Amino acid sequence: MEEAPRVDSAQLMELLSVALGVYYGDFTAAAASENLTASQGKTLTVLRRRPVSMRALAEIMACDASNITGIINRLEKRDLVRREASASDRRVTHLVITPEGERVTDTIRAKMHATHAGLNKLSDRERESLFSLLERVFLTRTDRAVRPGAASES
Repeated sequence: MEEAPRVDSAQLMELLSVALGVYYGDFTAAAASENLTASQGKTLTVLRRRPVSMRALAEIMACDASNITGIINRLEKRDLVRREASASDRRVTHLVITPEGERVTDTIRAKMHATHAGLNKLSDRERESLFSLLERVFLTRTDRAVRPGAASES
């Protein structure tokens, strides 16, 4: 019996690059349809997970804090995010998505037709497997614990 060829890390990284390129292009077009830049759309998706400080958002977005200020100012003007002082440290400002920001995020995701078409090719079992693998590869234990609907890990 012939053994199936092994997939090495380089092949996986190449396929991830292609997949992320398709996803990013789809996301960018959907965000633009809502008059948002890709960075503004990504900011909303980050804040959809949980409120974060300006500094943490800059780290997550891998950009300078001064860029984050401009992004947040524009999103705040459209009532998509708001700033809140931290309850534990008044020097820290947390960024929180608004209900309108959640609606826009949902609209962007709904307009990601290429991504939906690809995912719709999978069976329920394949989706569960893909979810589990991506979660295992890319999320830390802490990320999984704060994921909406996730059971708290001890």
